[in-house]
Amino acid sequence: MKNVGERNAKYYKQIMTVGLPILLGQLGVIITGFVDTMMVGRYSTDALASASFVNSVFNLMSIVCLGFSYGITPIVGAYFAKGETSLIGVAVKTALLLNVLFGLLCGVVMLIMYIFLDEMGQPEHLLPLMRPYYIVILVSMLPMVAVNALRQFTDGITDTKLGMIILLGGNVLNVVGNYLLIYGAYGFPEWGLFGAGVSTLVARVLMLVAYVVCICVMSKYRPYLRGFIDGIVTFGEMLQVTKLSFPISMQMGMETAIFTVATVFVGWLGADYLAAYQVVLVMGTFGFMVYYSFGASMSIMIANYAGAGEKEKVRRCARAGYVIILGSALAASLMILLAGKHVMWLVTQDEAVIGIALSLIVPWIVYQLGDATQVAYANALRGIKCVMPVMKYAFWSYVVLGIPACYVFAFPLGGGIVGVYLSFAVSLFVAGVLFMRRFYKEIA
Repeated sequence: MKNVGERNAKYYKQIMTVGLPILLGQLGVIITGFVDTMMVGRYSTDALASASFVNSVFNLMSIVCLGFSYGITPIVGAYFAKGETSLIGVAVKTALLLNVLFGLLCGVVMLIMYIFLDEMGQPEHLLPLMRPYYIVILVSMLPMVAVNALRQFTDGITDTKLGMIILLGGNVLNVVGNYLLIYGAYGFPEWGLFGAGVSTLVARVLMLVAYVVCICVMSKYRPYLRGFIDGIVTFGEMLQVTKLSFPISMQMGMETAIFTVATVFVGWLGADYLAAYQVVLVMGTFGFMVYYSFGASMSIMIANYAGAGEKEKVRRCARAGYVIILGSALAASLMILLAGKHVMWLVTQDEAVIGIALSLIVPWIVYQLGDATQVAYANALRGIKCVMPVMKYAFWSYVVLGIPACYVFAFPLGGGIVGVYLSFAVSLFVAGVLFMRRFYKEIA
């Protein structure tokens, strides 16, 4: 019995060891997002509402592009388990090319959306704030796409510390830039919401530069760098990466689509509701990023075990990962339940906005549990390269069920913004159960 416990403890330790640097890096992203929201919210409620809409729209693109970068992780993990450094270099070269091309394609879609921005039913007085912020965030997406691809490479070889350091450094620069450019401190121009966008752009460019420099000069990356430089990108390699990347991208995109469409629905309710939605969404992002960090760690370890043909270790690793992620969800829920009002006050002092946001705490907690389940088992399936079913289940859970439920709960059933959050819980729970069933079927 003791030996079994010791064996199981190993998987918890592995996931925590690999996952904690990812988590710390993501916490930097979360904190930066929170500080962004706080700074913009303190500048004006209109700026906060405008940021809510634009960020929610771009969250869809960001998550889709992030999901596309995930396709490289199981490939790198399997090669890493076998010591195939040259093949890893070729795979990274292929993934970087594909991710940049995919990012450009997504950018074209977002540019088309920009043209029709005034047709989306948002408050007209917010459009002059939305437009310049939208453009600068659009430009910042390409360096972010490249950073995503490089990070999946370093994470895939279990070097999660480099990504952590670069993310934290970039986020510190972003916060400093926000202070200077939103409020016009120390002689800098007072650009308000636009200044927050410019700061994001500069930080993302510098993170990309830092990643490239580190990979080129650090000795641990030289074996992979040789494969990257000398390797030839073939159609077969591109197809292999795309077959994994595209379904993951679509799965994460369809999940995010619920939140994007919900933003449009909430905008119909008014600027105060839109601002409150942004406040609670930041807290939801906190939970998701914690789950994502340990989910990514779980996927890396499962990819290593699957590459070595260790099916029982895959099963044990998935179970340990789910326990860690579910525990994180419960801890986050308790924290928000106890301190939610104080957190909201840091973002805005508008009593109407705070009152609306407080009404969303319980539905927010409910959907966190569903989110934790679907994140855990989507990553488990990614680790064993079983990604096509994930896309199929995501379509039924998020598009067929989730988006209609969001509208019905909000308007015909009269739930308003509370109904929106309850619809999130339904679709995420359904997806989580479907992912879980499929994973255990695959490894049976």
